[in-house]
Amino acid sequence: MRARRFKIGLVMAIVVVALVVVMSAVTVSVNSNSKSYTFTAHPAFATTTTIPSIADVAEKVLPSVVNIASSRLVKAHGGWPFSDPFFRHFFGHRKPPEHMQRGLGSGVILEVNGIVVVVTNNHVVEKADEIKVKLSDGREFEAKVVGTDPKSDLAVLKLKGASKLKPLKPGDSARLRLGDIVLAVGNPFGLEQTVTMGIVSAKGRANLRIVDYEDFIQTDAAINPGNSGGALVDMNGHLVGINTAILSRSGGYQGIGFAIPTNMARPILSSLLKLGKVVRGYLGVMIQDVDDDLSKAMKLPGYKGVLVSDTVADAPARKAGIRRGDFIVKVNGQSVPTASKLRNLIASLGSKRRVSIDLYRDGKKKTISVVLGELPSQQATVGADKKSSGMRLGELTPETRRKYNIPSRVREGIVVEDLDPSGKAAQVGLRPGDVILRANRVTLHNVRRFSQIYAKAKGRMLLLVYRDGSTIFLLLPK
Repeated sequence: MRARRFKIGLVMAIVVVALVVVMSAVTVSVNSNSKSYTFTAHPAFATTTTIPSIADVAEKVLPSVVNIASSRLVKAHGGWPFSDPFFRHFFGHRKPPEHMQRGLGSGVILEVNGIVVVVTNNHVVEKADEIKVKLSDGREFEAKVVGTDPKSDLAVLKLKGASKLKPLKPGDSARLRLGDIVLAVGNPFGLEQTVTMGIVSAKGRANLRIVDYEDFIQTDAAINPGNSGGALVDMNGHLVGINTAILSRSGGYQGIGFAIPTNMARPILSSLLKLGKVVRGYLGVMIQDVDDDLSKAMKLPGYKGVLVSDTVADAPARKAGIRRGDFIVKVNGQSVPTASKLRNLIASLGSKRRVSIDLYRDGKKKTISVVLGELPSQQATVGADKKSSGMRLGELTPETRRKYNIPSRVREGIVVEDLDPSGKAAQVGLRPGDVILRANRVTLHNVRRFSQIYAKAKGRMLLLVYRDGSTIFLLLPK
């Protein structure tokens, strides 16, 4: 009996000692000057962790985030009766009314290739006639667009006459983990120097159809209209993303925002400054994601890879021996579990790069070496001045087919991707998603051919246009 009591007493003593050790394992000290909280572990644990103050991080970041105001002159076109020849006959030519369209956004001061610039979203400054940038200290400068990349929604600006700018230090977005605390800094609704806090909700978000190349950081830090182009920073005050879009039914914050990772943005910004354009790698394959059912039907080794549905003639993939039905799992040792991952990775590697591609063919693993080409230009602007036709055209590609739901039976033509509402193309009835099959009775296979015909045309061009399952003729004036 005594032995039993002794054992129980010994166990209770051990438990009490353990609780004392745990309770004394952490001591807390508060430094009111630095506003930081230091948790010092018991010597038995021998570690020290410091949690930065959110106020300190915000104070460090705010001087590097700017307000961007853009403006452009827009002519009214819809319903303007005097554009009709009948009314012009009786009332003469009258110019449509004009109004100034203004936009607000945010930007981040960065040092890229040794040059201090402002980085923002392309949609913040697109088509702007005038751009003004206001710094956190109240100074205001005119800005010039150095380069834009609509495919990733990035733009680079230079400030005229600016000095003593404070670039933000870029961080490594690949090191972000789900649950990490992040701050979104920008100018929502024109309210300057606004800071919101949240966490990283997800990484690698794609197929949202916001832009062509997507690998977004998802966050619940409040992002609203006007935050576009602003900074997403970690708790070290380092830039980890450029805030770009929100998922919302109301148009305002509903808990889901998206940012372009700095690791994705860095080579794009560098290329824009060096070359004035973005040079992306090109493999020349049609690819698709694979689910469990398709994997079983094709006897693939799982479904964490990308299926090659076709290859492009004379493209790097076909020349290197990649075939339809190949199942790509890695590029340069890096896993590519989805089509968007493969596409983004190939694009980021650039042209003239030799890469190693691991794939499965008929159940056997192969490694194929490929020298990447340069992604062909898929869009061009026809007539950039105010007297132009005012439309942006793109090649007929798998991406544009999916975006505009163009059927496979439409084998040739070029796609209308965007229109200036005041341009001639919009006035004659062309719409985004239209496929121009012929121009002056010449079949079109690329944008370059259209540009040649447009340059030689006199007066008006006869267009054959595919739209919603049928074709129509339109006359486009020069």
